[in-house]
Amino acid sequence: MSSISKVVPEIYSGKKIREFLKEDVGLSTRIIRSASLDKRIKVDDQPVKMNFKLGEGQVVFIDLDKEETQNIEPQDIPIDIVYEDEDILVVNKRPFMTVHPTRSHPDGTLANAVMHYYKNSGQNCIVRLVSRLDMNTSGLLILGKNQFAHMQLSKEMKTDKFIKRYLAIVHGHLEQESGTINLPIYRPLEDRIKRVVDERGQESITHYKVVGRLKDADLVECVLETGRTHQIRVHLSHLGHPIFGDTLYGEEFDDSSVIERQALHAYGLDFESPRTRKSLSLRASLPQDMEELKERLK
Repeated sequence: MSSISKVVPEIYSGKKIREFLKEDVGLSTRIIRSASLDKRIKVDDQPVKMNFKLGEGQVVFIDLDKEETQNIEPQDIPIDIVYEDEDILVVNKRPFMTVHPTRSHPDGTLANAVMHYYKNSGQNCIVRLVSRLDMNTSGLLILGKNQFAHMQLSKEMKTDKFIKRYLAIVHGHLEQESGTINLPIYRPLEDRIKRVVDERGQESITHYKVVGRLKDADLVECVLETGRTHQIRVHLSHLGHPIFGDTLYGEEFDDSSVIERQALHAYGLDFESPRTRKSLSLRASLPQDMEELKERLK
């Protein structure tokens, strides 16, 4: 069972429990309302209403488990779990795997695999994606196991405490070995997925560093400050260094003989645990196809 238990400090003595839950615990109004209606909020083991006034030293208990259903069929598909605790699940998504069911990919997705894992391990959770990746991009993804964790991490993603790190193999050698690309990204046509650098677009910032010089290619680390669709692919292509295998933004190159997808891997995540505020630094090694490409380009 996922829950939070806290002792009331002196500062909240005489204050309503609603204030304590919002300010100290960090729960949203929506979560508080739902948990209160279900009698999942207790003080010294007794359910209380949200106007209940607290006393110093009392124990506030919040049961985060909630009966929920989701129309995602569990499927026995192997997943690579990098980290797990009572609040979050971090998986290393393989390439060519869609994250969530769509019309064109109704099953065989990461969400189907995660639902099977939850069911098989006796966890009463639904799929709550904190981050997403393109089908052909591999790497780390976070899922919140409860409303509290999902809400906290979604908020943290908008701050500089949450760092997403990628590795890409690009054509040619970048002129500067490190730098920042601050160029707006725009979607010119609503019926097309392709993005472009255009002053009409949203602010988009990518920090990059060359971490390996290869034959007519670079292994580049990219850290996202903003999270626009295809941001890394658009920015690197705009600099004249499209990612290997990227048929959308590197149309002038035919890389099908060396790699079957864009050579982009979400290898690192740095963030704080939503419960303990402990810093987590998670990493995933390059997948086999990118390792093989790197060896070919040495």
